[in-house]
Amino acid sequence: MTRRLILSYLVLALVVLLGLEIPLGYLYARGEESRFSQSVERDASMLAEVAEENIEKGNLPALPELAREYAEDNTGARVVIVDRTGRQLADSAGTTAAGTTLAREPDVAAALRNRTTVTTRIDADGTEVLAATLPGSSGTTIRGALRVTYPMTTVTDREHRIWAALALAGACVLAAVALVAFTLARWITRPLRTLERATTQLAAGRLDHPPDAGSGPPELRRLAAAFTHTATRLQHLLQAQHGFASEASHQLRTPLTSLRLRLENFEPYLDPRAHPSLEETIGEVERLGRMVHGLLALARLESTATTPEPVDADAVLAERAAMWEPLAAEQYVAITVSGPPAGRVWAIPGALEQIIDNLVANALRVSPPGTAITLARAPGAELHVIDQGPGMPEADRERAFDRFWRASDSHHDGTGLGLPIVRHLVHASGGEITLHAAPGSGLDAHVRLRPADRQGRVGSLRPSEQHADMGGGATGRPGAGRTVHQLRQRSRAKG
Repeated sequence: MTRRLILSYLVLALVVLLGLEIPLGYLYARGEESRFSQSVERDASMLAEVAEENIEKGNLPALPELAREYAEDNTGARVVIVDRTGRQLADSAGTTAAGTTLAREPDVAAALRNRTTVTTRIDADGTEVLAATLPGSSGTTIRGALRVTYPMTTVTDREHRIWAALALAGACVLAAVALVAFTLARWITRPLRTLERATTQLAAGRLDHPPDAGSGPPELRRLAAAFTHTATRLQHLLQAQHGFASEASHQLRTPLTSLRLRLENFEPYLDPRAHPSLEETIGEVERLGRMVHGLLALARLESTATTPEPVDADAVLAERAAMWEPLAAEQYVAITVSGPPAGRVWAIPGALEQIIDNLVANALRVSPPGTAITLARAPGAELHVIDQGPGMPEADRERAFDRFWRASDSHHDGTGLGLPIVRHLVHASGGEITLHAAPGSGLDAHVRLRPADRQGRVGSLRPSEQHADMGGGATGRPGAGRTVHQLRQRSRAKG
């Protein structure tokens, strides 16, 4: 913005200077030419009078001396004198022989008819000259004519000097305007620069240096003050939200656990016909607990600004595949890793583990016995989690990332928060996630991350014991409502 302001000031100043200096230079040039023409005509008139007297007295030998003296006193001038018949009597340049007839030349012929001629023309050597031709007369009696020529370089040099002076003055004015414009632009944009830095800091989750509200135009000072007030309130709200997410996780989990235990204690005292309703009630309480846990986890993710780091995707895939293999084996489902090495990708710490856990947990819930879940790698830091389950219609795939959305034909206790959490983790890492139909049957969860620079620092890998599919119902699949920790516990219980 500073450059644009300076440029606008310079363009305005340049337009004003051109509007003033071009007419001024033009008027000065025309004035110089007029003064030069009048001066030459005056000198020619005086010489014509002297020449006419000498011709009248018959003192013709004095004429060459008269012409030569004037030419010597006025550098570049040339004087030619002719008698009344147009025969040359004197030439200060000596280029035309005495006695040569010049009566056919237009200006000489006009002077012999008692008319004065002042005009510019191109001389024999190609030089532009100003020629003043006057009659040497006494009354109506014409005794000869005189021509005085001057090269136009005499006046054009002065014109060039004045144009150079005007250009130099204009350059000095532009330099002064540029200096003033730079100072003014910096003063105007200072609040905007500090506001830009403050906005960047606020986007990163903190505001260490509020924008400068003490300098600049009043409008920008008020804008900076309003931004500071808004940012302060926003930080307080984020801190309050983070504090709520931290405290509510413990405060809500305890009464829900107590409620589930109390319902389980009713079982011995209820009629056996009420046991199915009791089990459904306990299941709903458990689902409510998972939903609370998912909402709090999503709130923590959205209120925490984390910078992506380079992560070894191959190591994470191998680690998560090894963790899920025992659980998949219980359902006679195989987990395979395929494709070329993915290398390092950009991801926020711990995000890639949670993404894979969520997607594998969803795939495992719907995979029939004897099928496989493929963790496929593709060039360009692309990861695929492909199952051989029933898949999802295209309309369901488009809504799968909506919060709390569950497919109409799903029969499970999911909360509809799993895939929204996955999408938030992928977006926070700078990537994209989409759902596609797998070849044959099943679903292909396609994750595209950014490849990390080869010289980038490898981010630390954090094992994820958090929500594999925080309610998982967003996929529209049955049973995707347990965390990895719960799945491990169930595996150990079966063992």
